Amino acid sequence: MRATIDPEAGFHVEPADYATDFEDLRRVRETVFVQEQNVPLEEEWDALDPKCHHVLARDAAGHAIGTGRLTPERKIGRMAVMRDWRGKGVGEAIMHALLDRARALGWPEVSLHAQVAAIGFYQKLGFEPYGERFNEAGIEHQAMRLALTPPEAVPRAPSDLPPAEPPQPVDSAEQAAAALLRMIPLARSLIRIYTRDLDPLLFGRPDVLDALRQFATGRRGAQVRVLVQDPANVQLRHHPLLTLAQRLASTFHFRAPVEPQDEHYPAAFVATDRGGFLFRALGSRFEGEASACAPARARQLTALFDPVWERSRVCSEFRALGI
Repeated sequence: MRATIDPEAGFHVEPADYATDFEDLRRVRETVFVQEQNVPLEEEWDALDPKCHHVLARDAAGHAIGTGRLTPERKIGRMAVMRDWRGKGVGEAIMHALLDRARALGWPEVSLHAQVAAIGFYQKLGFEPYGERFNEAGIEHQAMRLALTPPEAVPRAPSDLPPAEPPQPVDSAEQAAAALLRMIPLARSLIRIYTRDLDPLLFGRPDVLDALRQFATGRRGAQVRVLVQDPANVQLRHHPLLTLAQRLASTFHFRAPVEPQDEHYPAAFVATDRGGFLFRALGSRFEGEASACAPARARQLTALFDPVWERSRVCSEFRALGI
């Protein structure tokens, strides 16, 4: 999949699974079409949806900001971008992703029904209008189509996401560290860490610390958010990550859970905003699984992390360090 966007644009485009990602698809489409454009809700969703190829654009935090689909009839449809992200290349990136998918499927042509106000946008991508204009869901539309170049003839831009890879087992501290060293450089601007005591055998390693330092200093707006269940113990041990965080206080942010279920959560994990993750079912052990790019699993961990982050307290134990 291609997403021709500025590396600092703050979003990426990825394939979406209709069942797994339905809530994100619904949020974007109903906000844009039903709420903004007054499309009847019963007309927004159809029997084709489960059979379509969907994509989602996500911001750096993983929130859905745009979507589009390819139908079995070889049509592009349901193109929608949230208001705050319009005019920033999101729609074009979604279109490139859909066109790449259509080429990969061997389709010789795709068509679409363009809202009249968006005809110019599609023409810039090579679409040509045909037939008379018509009314659809109370909005004037124009049919358009595009002949597709075979995939091997299309110059490839670097993918915004690294190649997806299935999770691999992790059996030791060395393997866990190796997984971190693969995923940290691939992160765009946000790394989430859920840990009991900052795992000195992982986050105290010089190579992992250096990778975090390079991430913090080499990314605009980089953030490392760390949930620490036992911050007092971390402070007593003079953890080397705190020394790094003291020098880069605008990047590293620490909070401590306050709800019992969060304080006693048994697992530990790392999740990046580009699909990397390391998960250990027991934070006291290193056995688990990891992948440098498994977006669906990383999103699950992000969905677990973010509500805990919001209801946790700032680590007052670290304030003397200026963190």
